[in-house]
Amino acid sequence: MSTSLPRTILTYQTNAKLYTLSTLIQAITPFSRLPSASQQAFKTISTTDEDSVLVTKETIFHPQGGGQPSDVGTITSQKGDAKFTVSAVRQDATNDGVVLHLGRFADANKPFTIGEEVTQAIDVEKRIYYSRLHTAGHVLGAAVRHLLEKEIEGFDELKASHFPDSAACEFQGLIPGTRKEAIQAKVTEYVERAMPVEIDFWTAEDFKKEGLERLIPAGGEVPEGGKWRVVNIVGAEVYPCGGTHVETTDLCGHVGVRKISRQKGTSRVAYNVS
Repeated sequence: MSTSLPRTILTYQTNAKLYTLSTLIQAITPFSRLPSASQQAFKTISTTDEDSVLVTKETIFHPQGGGQPSDVGTITSQKGDAKFTVSAVRQDATNDGVVLHLGRFADANKPFTIGEEVTQAIDVEKRIYYSRLHTAGHVLGAAVRHLLEKEIEGFDELKASHFPDSAACEFQGLIPGTRKEAIQAKVTEYVERAMPVEIDFWTAEDFKKEGLERLIPAGGEVPEGGKWRVVNIVGAEVYPCGGTHVETTDLCGHVGVRKISRQKGTSRVAYNVS
């Protein structure tokens, strides 16, 4: 794969409801020929010699990251009958900003060509489900912060998983199991209020202006263009986030607080959506 590929334009970051997209093929590489570091991005995926990786100019496929699973779907030729089924999507480890689409051609004798115009189509049902889970995780984080920030010694939000079978938010500090009912009530309140979920792009000064310096991503690395993508649950919290979301909190559906577990000074609050 070329090491001079331009960054992939992340179309889903500005329009998460765009479910099909016309774009151009920029690279086609058999999975076995990827650099080992790039192969490692797919280490949990079972691959064979039939698998290839595509790079396109733009993408509506969300790559796995930020606690959210990747989109799946298809890429089809606009001038022929070539079809590629996308089974996993990742950020490339060796080409900064390049998105890798892993999958297989329906017919190995009918691949795409470099520069060919193709149509991407994501699995809409999964996209919506993952978006509900992701937004619900932020709703849960906001509810716990508003309830317990001043009550729990050393409180902070740490990380989250928005995967269907392991959705949970982790916090610094010990949250008593007796607070589960109150957390559930606050989460339900936020969901039922149908709070707008807005996407914006902020500089470090924007965070400071809002009194949210604590949310400036750690490490000091400024993204391309000098702005971080943020998700604002209006009336609750702002989160730096690159994932996909529903437009209002009620679209999460029912968000259930499943369990609070504690270990070594941290707490994990598991949840689901239905």
